[in-house]
Amino acid sequence: MDSKYACMGVNNSKGNGLKRNQIMIDSIKVKKIKLNNEIASVAHTSKVEANGCNNTHVNDNMFDKESPQDLLEARRQLPVYMVKKRLLEEIKKNNTMILIGETGSGKTTQIPQLIHEQRIEGAGTIAITQPRRVAAITIALRVAAEMNTEVGSIVGYSVRFEDVTSPRTKVKYLTDGMLLREATLDPLLKKYSIIILDEAHERTVSTDVLFGIVKLAQKERNEEKMNPLKLIIMSATMDVDAFRKYFNNCPVIYLEGRTYPVTIYHSKMKQDDYQYAAVCTIFQLHATTPANHDFLVFLTGQEEIETVMYNIKQIAKEATGPPIRVCPLYAGLPAAKQLQVWRVVPPGTRKIILATNIAEASVTIPRIKCVIDTGVVKERTWCGSTGAERLMVRPCSQAAGWQRAGRAGRTAPGLAYRLYTAADFKARHYHHTPEIVRCPLASTLLLLIAAGAEPTTFPLIDAPPPDTVKASLLLLKELGAIDNDTNPKLTVLGKKMSMFPIDPKYSKILLSATEYSCLDEALSLVAVLSSQNLFHTPVYKRAEALTAKQKFLSPLGDHITLLNVFKAFCKAPLKKQWCRENYLNHKNLTYACEVRQQLLAICQKLNMNVSSCGQAYEQLLKCLLCGLFTNCAWLRGVGAGGRYVTAGGTAAGLHPSGSLHTVRPLPPALLYTELLQTNRCYMLTVSAIQPQWLHQVAPEYARRCRANR
Repeated sequence: MDSKYACMGVNNSKGNGLKRNQIMIDSIKVKKIKLNNEIASVAHTSKVEANGCNNTHVNDNMFDKESPQDLLEARRQLPVYMVKKRLLEEIKKNNTMILIGETGSGKTTQIPQLIHEQRIEGAGTIAITQPRRVAAITIALRVAAEMNTEVGSIVGYSVRFEDVTSPRTKVKYLTDGMLLREATLDPLLKKYSIIILDEAHERTVSTDVLFGIVKLAQKERNEEKMNPLKLIIMSATMDVDAFRKYFNNCPVIYLEGRTYPVTIYHSKMKQDDYQYAAVCTIFQLHATTPANHDFLVFLTGQEEIETVMYNIKQIAKEATGPPIRVCPLYAGLPAAKQLQVWRVVPPGTRKIILATNIAEASVTIPRIKCVIDTGVVKERTWCGSTGAERLMVRPCSQAAGWQRAGRAGRTAPGLAYRLYTAADFKARHYHHTPEIVRCPLASTLLLLIAAGAEPTTFPLIDAPPPDTVKASLLLLKELGAIDNDTNPKLTVLGKKMSMFPIDPKYSKILLSATEYSCLDEALSLVAVLSSQNLFHTPVYKRAEALTAKQKFLSPLGDHITLLNVFKAFCKAPLKKQWCRENYLNHKNLTYACEVRQQLLAICQKLNMNVSSCGQAYEQLLKCLLCGLFTNCAWLRGVGAGGRYVTAGGTAAGLHPSGSLHTVRPLPPALLYTELLQTNRCYMLTVSAIQPQWLHQVAPEYARRCRANR
């Protein structure tokens, strides 16, 4: 290992662990209040942060049991707990404050408890936002255990499609998207007296918009002499100057100290194949580290994780070392499957977790001693003029690198192996580009308008490109969600669309389905489109997988093919075995079933009649066109050399994985779900339609886009 990695920092239990570049703190041009950790060294026998159990999905025996005494002792060892008196004074004194604390300092789990113990929240509730659902769930479970209460009682959580709270809930963990959705019904967020915006550095679209929502709510509540709203913005890595300026020069508090140190190693040379380098590093460490040292490996997506997981399992059959259990962790994984990561493994077994950046922040997995950081992240950018998304694997930011390394020092001293050089790390941007300046905004703008905000003047830390805002407002107008795109107000249809936690295009499909008598099929298809890829095509069995796919193919295209798969899955008695035999992803199909149930519940609240079109799929395709009318392409040229041009004037081809890729003659017009820009521009999830349908479904749009074709 010494020949491949260069050490940075010293594994010293008396230090603060991660030896962060001092420029992060030294460059803060604000008055800092330091909460000094007076205890120089911390006992390394405690168990810290999060063991989770889901009261609905997970068996209680899956996780390590800790007695109340153990939990209390673990809390007392955390840097936050050690300075609680001073910290509470600052919270009482300031209505808005920024808190910077190392990963593992306990800020996410302890600060809400300390506030509640002193009853600072009064009659209101404490809301703690998280960018990801798995973090909201697992942290709520841990805090409930520390407070010796059931989840859903004093401590609860709310994530998309799952609300585990009650009237008694005073400490509520929820995703930023859920709090944003609550703001559409109550823009002043009157039920909350304290809102903690955690992991502020993540800068998702929902997070950025939520900053503006709570800032305006706080201001308006003060002006109207209502119950004041306290805001606490927390992160381990953030652009402090920008945040402080945005929140009216509020005080910045830096919490010194972390529970355990992390030693970081960089690769001595550039790794051209990071997946191969990750597998090699896993087995080098596997042969030299104790079995109770679990590994966390950062990768970019589901397909990559499944490929690496297969390779690990194959190599492990002949490798020396303890038994291995490999666990995936990514956003599209059903909640119950995500929580399998916290399952207790048999003694002498090593757990290897393959995760996307979902595991970067606020998620503590016990026994993680080694983090293997590939240094990359999959990032989407969107072009408003063409509607194309570019999906690229990019180097992650320095802030993300520090967050990833911090996962190793949560419950014991840890090691982080970066599969890139120290020079490469220093050359990277400190923060990644905020999502709001590179992604479509229709869903977000719909929620903003529903909350009574003005999209063009809404305060944001970083304003999105004007073209993106204009294109998104125009789309909402054409969908019928708003009355105009200059001073927008929700229509009756728009109010219904805002009730669905999905893309407005998809909610328009569901709301149009009763007109075409196909709501049953539309629910299934939208649920599948909201999930990830259903087909599993392993490199080593590509021919068999393609043969299995043939039985589901529809000559009408990919949408009906996906519907055929979903219907067959619902009828299959032994679903896991059936998925294996047909090279289908059981996890994604299960997730689609859960989404469908939740969407059906919303439709029932709206008193929508669930009818079926049977085999009359033309009705279903016309219904899809009601929401996806901007996603049409027309054939230009003849024969195999013909090409398609989208409504935005972009030349695009059929993706090789699509069911219409080899169809001849080519259909005169297509409907696609996604336009993906790689080396070429491809249409994904495509169905053949009749050119005249667009004039029937969206005549105004059809006339406007003709000039581009």
